[in-house]
Amino acid sequence: MSWIEIVVEVARKQAEGFSDALMDQGALSVSVEDADEGTDAEQPLFGEPGMEPKEAAWERSRVVALTPVDFNHAELVRLAAEQTHMDTPAHVLRSVADQDWVRLTQSQFEPMLIGKNIWVVPSWHSAPDPAALVLELDPGLAFGTGSHPTTRLCMEWLEENPPQQQSVLDYGCGSGILAMVAKKLGANIVEGIDIDPQAVTSAQFNAVRNNCEIDFALPDQKSSKTYDVVVANILSNPLKIMAPMLSSRLAEGGALVLSGVLARQADEVAQAYAPFITLSVWQERDGWVALYGRRSKQ
Repeated sequence: MSWIEIVVEVARKQAEGFSDALMDQGALSVSVEDADEGTDAEQPLFGEPGMEPKEAAWERSRVVALTPVDFNHAELVRLAAEQTHMDTPAHVLRSVADQDWVRLTQSQFEPMLIGKNIWVVPSWHSAPDPAALVLELDPGLAFGTGSHPTTRLCMEWLEENPPQQQSVLDYGCGSGILAMVAKKLGANIVEGIDIDPQAVTSAQFNAVRNNCEIDFALPDQKSSKTYDVVVANILSNPLKIMAPMLSSRLAEGGALVLSGVLARQADEVAQAYAPFITLSVWQERDGWVALYGRRSKQ
């Protein structure tokens, strides 16, 4: 079966309401894009946790609705416009060929070599080197499959500084990938914390799949004990806010590794931790850095 996309350009203030109306009138899905994408007028939208953009819309927004071929597309646009109290806008139809969407999605994810000996392998592939440190991990709702530079930086730090017989805390664990790397590198106690219940569930599933004994939980479910290694791959603003708390989780002589920090933000993040621990840039990649420091022994 093939599909038809209805493409309509609307103003920012109309994008959300018109999208909702299209869904109400029978569209299968609706997305909103920047109509100026690829031009000098393109306006990227991004944010950090707690600071997300208020709306996914642009001054000139392109609304794309997916519908069956045999739908009355003009009537759908008219009814949605009427529901939104706007004039009926012009629209363009685009044909979408039927595909095996599962295979298409899977083809976009291949095994990834990270560091010297870590392979992240989707479940539909075999590990290129079964003798390596192999993580079976599928793309999902929780952040962290190893593709982002910040995740890679943290994984490579762990590989170069294997926490053998040490305790490790992965704060903001996402998929649990950093916790699993630590466990497979010989850590004896590994725990992960995330504020998102979905991430905790995802991390628990991934740990079981990879035969890793790791305890994942929400922040209020964990005591404030200390660890030999604390790694947090989040973003600069929450990292600065959490400086006293994360520093307090370090045992004497313990190592703190932070990422999710842009190179231009490194100094301000380090300053936030200066009262507790001295941090410096361990490594930089694609404009992102990993900061590292070790708590002094009393």
